[in-house]
Amino acid sequence: MKISLEDLPYIATGAAFLGTGGGGDPYIGRMLATSAIEEFGSPELVGVESLADDANVYTIAMLGAPTVLVEKGACGDDIDLALARLQEYTGRPADAVIPIEIGGVNSLVPVMAAARTGLPLVDADGMGRAFPEIQMVTYNVHGVSCTPLVVTDEHLNSLVVNTGSAKRAEDLVRVCAVEMGCSVMLSSYLMTGRQVKDSAVTGTMTLALEIGRAIAAGRKAGDPVAALLSALRATPYYNHCKVIFDGKVSDLQRDTRGGFSVGLCDLVALDGSGASLQLTFQNEHLVARQGDAVRAIVPDLICVVDRETAEPIPVEGLKYGQRVKVLGVSAPPILRTPAALQVFGPAAFGLDDIFQPIESL
Repeated sequence: MKISLEDLPYIATGAAFLGTGGGGDPYIGRMLATSAIEEFGSPELVGVESLADDANVYTIAMLGAPTVLVEKGACGDDIDLALARLQEYTGRPADAVIPIEIGGVNSLVPVMAAARTGLPLVDADGMGRAFPEIQMVTYNVHGVSCTPLVVTDEHLNSLVVNTGSAKRAEDLVRVCAVEMGCSVMLSSYLMTGRQVKDSAVTGTMTLALEIGRAIAAGRKAGDPVAALLSALRATPYYNHCKVIFDGKVSDLQRDTRGGFSVGLCDLVALDGSGASLQLTFQNEHLVARQGDAVRAIVPDLICVVDRETAEPIPVEGLKYGQRVKVLGVSAPPILRTPAALQVFGPAAFGLDDIFQPIESL
């Protein structure tokens, strides 16, 4: 299929939901993709099964603190440069581009890249949600090398990074990103078509589109949260889902440190019961606690939406007094394997809690 201008608002909304508070502001991503499609035309979205096993597939993403991404978008030339520099360095011409995550900006920057370059966009990503660090990707779990990696900024400065591990690449690139203004373009995880088939979370661009459409239809019908839950239960990955809290934001601690947006969000119930919930986030929501009880925990999705419209609220959009519903949603099975949990389970974020699937909590 071709990704049209009419699809973008739905993809942006659905991806913002799957981004679990991170991945960047969906409005900015939509504007970037809109501009690219208006100038260069609609890119083609292709399934992983259509890729030749020896195809060269390049990732493209923005990296940095979501609070900075709100004010600092992409110029387009920085995206082109990241892809061109990595192709030049490896000597392998790109056959397609693929998202590294399915978040608000980072689901749509690849749309922008595909439109600008004329390359097809693969209907898949490396997380099925958003994570804050480079190594927290299914590609990495399945042995795809993160480097060589290219970082560019809006002034078209660029650098190539080579490391022995994805975690070391994260540590070095995060320092570079802070120096380059806390927001950079990134191309890494060069894969073959066979590696994409073995390691990607498939169909997520289409799923984001369907989720966005379901929220829009639910608004017309009068209950968008119910429509959202119904749509999620019909998907292959996100079918275990529920509202874990209905309340308003009572306190918010948010800071930008080390290239991340980190903090706590406290909520109090609207029913007068005095019940409370606390969310811990690092770009994305990591754990939801009600007293001593864990209600949902990474890598499962913790998603905050407006209680009336089901509009996903990113971490940088949280405000005191907002009336919201918090949803717990199952992660794709590829994120729940023992090997995957070592890379992006609770311990990877310094949490003492053990991962428990949302359906068992």
